[in-house]
Amino acid sequence: MINDKLLTALNDQMNYEFYSAHTYMAMAAYCSSESLDGFANFFLVQAEEERFHAMKCYNFINAVGKRATVAGFETPNNSFSSVLDVFEKALLQEKEVTKRIYHLSDLALDAREHATINFLKWFIEEQVEEEDLFDGIIHKLKRIDDDSNAFYMIDEEFSKRSFTPPA
Repeated sequence: MINDKLLTALNDQMNYEFYSAHTYMAMAAYCSSESLDGFANFFLVQAEEERFHAMKCYNFINAVGKRATVAGFETPNNSFSSVLDVFEKALLQEKEVTKRIYHLSDLALDAREHATINFLKWFIEEQVEEEDLFDGIIHKLKRIDDDSNAFYMIDEEFSKRSFTPPA
């Protein structure tokens, strides 16, 4: 049975996933303001994915007979100096999510809460993918530097990105 400490942490994570969605919306808005519609789309899709993660937490909490508690959160950063800056801040955001998921996993292990341990395995695998994705994009952006053609190609590639919830 999920203890109060673990329930609080699960609710905190759910709300942090919603916050992450807002953070990615702010990043999309920056990209849109720079007429980088593909990059904006990348972050709009990322925001959808974060809302999906939040709802996974919401549904899990309810499925184990507990109550999901929605809370407010602080305004996300809206100041960026470049697309590279946006992606570097996005990677930091994902690293914070990873840290939080690991903490949740530790709490679940300490409580011997096997259903939660199993639930969190998906998030751990997801975070490996997320950090790798952002790290790879940062390396590409640094490599292309001021090559406007390469930058345009990445923007065009990101315009085709979509989110399909995993089965």
